[in-house]
Amino acid sequence: MKAQTVADRDREIVIVSGLPRSGTSLMMQMLDHGGIEAVSDGIRSPDVDNPRGYYEFEIVKKIKEDASWLPETRGKVFKMVSQLLYDLPKDETYRVVFMRRDFDEMLASQEKMLARLGRPIAPREEIKRAFRAHLEKLNAWLPTQENMRVLVVHHHDLVSNTQAEVARVNAFFGGRLDEARMIAAVDPSLYRNRKPEAEPAG
Repeated sequence: MKAQTVADRDREIVIVSGLPRSGTSLMMQMLDHGGIEAVSDGIRSPDVDNPRGYYEFEIVKKIKEDASWLPETRGKVFKMVSQLLYDLPKDETYRVVFMRRDFDEMLASQEKMLARLGRPIAPREEIKRAFRAHLEKLNAWLPTQENMRVLVVHHHDLVSNTQAEVARVNAFFGGRLDEARMIAAVDPSLYRNRKPEAEPAG
């Protein structure tokens, strides 16, 4: 993999993306500990579902209508749900860590969170079909985006084989991250809804 230069680092915008409950908050925490400042607004407080915080930045949801804030995130990292990647301005360059997780693990986590919030839960198979269709389209689109460099990280591997996955993430960022601090940020006890044999999400 081509090493990341200082010029690349200054120009690129770093994003953690993925489907809901895929491990994006964990990756945000790891990158923040590793040396890339996380951009978040603190509106959504930590809770039992994400005891270490959500790292959300509400303005990201309106990227299609207003991207004026985007240049201010250079040198930092923010979280963006995968459906919004299509709306990123084409005149910027991006380095994206894309989180993947077994659908059943992800949806079990989502269902428990919605149940605690008293919100309706859609049929799991229906959501899985929608997620598969979304990822199929996205997987075809991402390689065509010359302004995006993407690293896919599987949540199961990240928690089960942390040292190797952290080394891979660090290589993606040119070796500038603090791997020890990133590894220390992972708490395997928070890997709930684990399947005995987690399958790749699509």
